[in-house]
Amino acid sequence: MKTELPKVLVQACGRPLIAYVLDALREAGIRRIHVVVGYRADEVRKALAGQDVDFVDQPEQLGTGHAVMVCRDALADHDGPVVIVTGDSPMLQSKSVRKLLAGFDRDNAACVMGTIHKPDPTGLGRIVRDEQGRFEAIVEERDATPEQRLITEVNMSTYVFDRGELFAALDQLRPDNAQGEYYVTDCPGILKRAGKRVEALPVLEQVEALSVNTVDDLQEVEEAMRRLRS
Repeated sequence: MKTELPKVLVQACGRPLIAYVLDALREAGIRRIHVVVGYRADEVRKALAGQDVDFVDQPEQLGTGHAVMVCRDALADHDGPVVIVTGDSPMLQSKSVRKLLAGFDRDNAACVMGTIHKPDPTGLGRIVRDEQGRFEAIVEERDATPEQRLITEVNMSTYVFDRGELFAALDQLRPDNAQGEYYVTDCPGILKRAGKRVEALPVLEQVEALSVNTVDDLQEVEEAMRRLRS
């Protein structure tokens, strides 16, 4: 991105990426929002001053699962679903979050995740289903078989968890990977193997597949934002 800014503070159409995420969450009816901060945390706090969010410190960045682990105390008194999204996903749509929350309630699930069918799924975790079409696992591309790599349904890191089930799964996470990190993507599989109900719902819109990792990506996101406004 040619910047030392935390990625969530990179600007798209004059606003930080995370501002769009917060908008989508609030429009979906979520009022209690925790922002996990680590790299250059003070800058993120300053940029979001007055945004009515709570900050949770992650002094060591040990992966997405660890980012949720540090929220345990902040969520100790919470009795309800926990929505987990990434702060650098500016195309998140409030209606998609509402659909996931509705699916969570309808299915009485331990976890519901939002997926999308992407014509080019390169680099993304594939959603593996059984013969009945039920969620079986998220398989990262580096671990996928040639057959699994042909799957176009992918994980977009948009989840709704039951709080108790979430932290039970986090307790079982192990950093058994080259990066030595804890991944929240392992939680749905842990819950599935424990006999809990896990649903992968392909309710996300194509525009939500846009991510910002390069300057060209940022330009594509800004163009999509302008189209949605017109």
